[in-house]
Amino acid sequence: MELERSRVTQRAMERAMLGVSLRDQIRNEGIRRRTRVTDIAQRVAKLKWQWAGHIARRTDGRWGSTVLEWQPHAGKRSVG
Repeated sequence: MELERSRVTQRAMERAMLGVSLRDQIRNEGIRRRTRVTDIAQRVAKLKWQWAGHIARRTDGRWGSTVLEWQPHAGKRSVG
């Protein structure tokens, strides 16, 4: 939901950059080709993967690597 709102906002900004109205009926692909701006969803996904790699490479003992390597206990929970 939030990503779709970001995409809509980005398309509106790109139309404003080119001076194109919705009434001109130019497809989004054509606008994207003319502005040469990457899609916000692709940019967000790339940044998430970069951040995950950054956290995985840290060796200072913080919880990031501990969470990635954590294994749950195989025991059973108590009743109640």
